[in-house]
Amino acid sequence: MAIYTRGGFALPETSLASKTGTWRLQRPIHRHSSAPCHTACPAGEDPQAYLAQVAEGRWREAWETLVAANPLPAITGRVCDHPCESGCNRGQYDEAIAIHNVERFLGDQAIREGWAYPVTPPSVNAHRVAVVGAGPAGLSAAYHLCRLGYQVTLLDMLPEAGGTLRTALPPYRLPREVLAQETQRLLAIGIEFLAHHALGRDVSLDELCADYGAVFLAPGRQQGREWSVDGRVPADLHTGLRLLQEWVAVGTIPKVKSAAIVGGGNSAVDLARVLRKTGAEVHVITHDALPKLGVPPEGAMKAIPREVKQAQEEGVMFHEHRGIQRLLLRGERVVGVEMVHMKKLPRPDGSIGIVPFEGTETVLHVEQIIPAIGQVVLAAGMERILEGSPFFAVDLWGHVANHPGVFAGGDARKGSRGTVSGAVGDGRRAALAIDGYLKGVATVEHHTEAIPLESLNLNYFEHEPRAEEPLLAVEQRSGDAEVAGGLVEPQVMAESLRCFSCGMCLACDNCWTLCPDQSVLKIKELASDGSHYVFDYDYCKGCGLCARECPSGYIVMEDELLFAGRY
Repeated sequence: MAIYTRGGFALPETSLASKTGTWRLQRPIHRHSSAPCHTACPAGEDPQAYLAQVAEGRWREAWETLVAANPLPAITGRVCDHPCESGCNRGQYDEAIAIHNVERFLGDQAIREGWAYPVTPPSVNAHRVAVVGAGPAGLSAAYHLCRLGYQVTLLDMLPEAGGTLRTALPPYRLPREVLAQETQRLLAIGIEFLAHHALGRDVSLDELCADYGAVFLAPGRQQGREWSVDGRVPADLHTGLRLLQEWVAVGTIPKVKSAAIVGGGNSAVDLARVLRKTGAEVHVITHDALPKLGVPPEGAMKAIPREVKQAQEEGVMFHEHRGIQRLLLRGERVVGVEMVHMKKLPRPDGSIGIVPFEGTETVLHVEQIIPAIGQVVLAAGMERILEGSPFFAVDLWGHVANHPGVFAGGDARKGSRGTVSGAVGDGRRAALAIDGYLKGVATVEHHTEAIPLESLNLNYFEHEPRAEEPLLAVEQRSGDAEVAGGLVEPQVMAESLRCFSCGMCLACDNCWTLCPDQSVLKIKELASDGSHYVFDYDYCKGCGLCARECPSGYIVMEDELLFAGRY
């Protein structure tokens, strides 16, 4: 193995004979820390890893690294709320890496190039696992179970896979051809897909438990919540989800001149934008704040900020920190609502209560009120698992208590924020837990702390603007045309080069070049994990220069006594 140093070589009686490493009080070590984009991603992606491969032009390898966690990048790259970018250290320096755009580019490229998922078909003698629900959680679980070598049967009541992605997500956010291509490619890895199979109608949970080694339940949320104002409900009340499903299915929606949508999630914003396309005056009334700088996530609307911004551009009016105090009816038809400012106050039990602020009432004249306040699980066929609860109570790995072999996740899980990336992550973790259950091995969670910005040396990075995705002009946003376009290859490459490589080796040669004692050696073979740099502790005095000048925080100094104690 060839080793390079900056010095030549010397005779035994020269300075090499004096092993100055004995002077050392601290020694440098390589410590791989998780990048904050990785720890923030509910799906389990490691963007730092695939961005490094993109930077080297290894496009297919980057996609394979990405789909090792998330098999739906062309979809999530479009509709995810990308918490990875909120966590990105670069966001505190200039602007966060456009991770979701890189993810989308890789997913789209895989579809164009026909790259096959890196999955070996399961053996005919492999254990069989049933997955109920072909939304993002079910698709993710089925995929990861196949990767682990299991035969998977995926059941869904609908004729095609996709779940709510297919039935309620507008095509201007997720084009139907992208959804169809990615789901079809995924199912082709060897997943048996049974369409038109509803739990409780075509098959029972007891039958699945008897025929399969384990069952994963990912039915989503299909039943609207009850809604009224002091017990009063308009005669022509329609829920937001039902109207979205109608628009996606048939391309039309009942026309109104004006409407107020109650809610602050993605469904509320999606429906508001759809109604604006019909020419309606649209108001969104929410208890929460508009997502903006300085508003904590727990106090902001649950809708994706970029979607809220686009809705505002299109003329949707938002009334934040507001609730409806009275319905104004003429007979049984709505003619307006009385809004009131809402304030959030802590309760004695630590929870937050939302109460009206008296004296702040205002009247809003609209001809339709539409609640978009979320849904609950449709219990049919799962009554004994839900036990009267609107959601599944599960642990991190999806185990349903007191029901061995039954797992659940996705939107149907208690505490779910209803995001696609969260559902994908639920499916992946459940697959790992099912693998452990069938092998009789406990599934262990590994907690890792994200490396903070303060651990990086920012002197080695230039300020560079973030690549912005192209958007259709407001006047062009009609019909099913996709509003947000993708980045092109040079932009994606530029984004990958903006990555700080937090907690991972950049192969910049700083430690090798700057070591005053030539105590950092480098092997000839390049290794992406920094293992091609070797510390020569015989001569390292522990000055710490390599650690201070490491741009990515991959080198840290450790007390010599602590090191000796560990070894």
